[in-house]
Amino acid sequence: MNKRIALVTGGTGGIGSSICRQLFADGFVVVANYIAAEKERAHSWQISERAAGRDVHIAEGDVSDYDSVVVMMAKIKTDIGPVSVLINNAGITKDGVFRKMPLENWMDVLNVNLNSVFNVTRQVVDDMLAEGWGRIINMSSVNGQKGQFGQTNYSAAKAGMHGFTKALAQETAAKGITVNTISPGYIGTEMLMAIKPEILDQIVSTIPVGRLGKPEEIAKLVSYLASDDAAFITGANIAINGGLHMY
Repeated sequence: MNKRIALVTGGTGGIGSSICRQLFADGFVVVANYIAAEKERAHSWQISERAAGRDVHIAEGDVSDYDSVVVMMAKIKTDIGPVSVLINNAGITKDGVFRKMPLENWMDVLNVNLNSVFNVTRQVVDDMLAEGWGRIINMSSVNGQKGQFGQTNYSAAKAGMHGFTKALAQETAAKGITVNTISPGYIGTEMLMAIKPEILDQIVSTIPVGRLGKPEEIAKLVSYLASDDAAFITGANIAINGGLHMY
């Protein structure tokens, strides 16, 4: 059997990189998506990954733009093959209190974090149905579950991802396709570790297990949900937040 192809949107970032490495170790052909503004960084990332023995592919496309996604996905299918595992991981933040939030900041976050899920998933679902097997994993957030001050846009988008998950899971459950959400808490990515130590200490103090999560821990959960062993899990939202939010 040919190796299955996994696409990770926002795949060259902190969590995305760990997911790509884990899926490659699991035997998937891995494609990491990036946006045009990060082209140089993405190519450097690919060179570094290949030097480490991971022959990963990269694919340029703006997941918030439907037409850009159509072009990107057509190229992936022609050059590599149809995608069997999709990790909707791309995301941004543009925080601010709601009464001062510009429309642009609302729309940008909704487009990248939520509309992208439609844009990309729409391009892969038919091939998954034809194969009779597929895995769609949507990366949400603890703040999509509990809300967060200054994040009405982000929290709305991340909560919306799970509504999408539950509905699509029902449509595809009998066809060998699972659709699930992962909601991470505070994860020790390079971006988070760059904030002031005193702020980081405050964040850690709110987490019952007493530490930040590791990107590799998120990747291991993705690995399981992408496997044949997880065939009976669909429509789920799995929290991985160190006890920060329990429900």
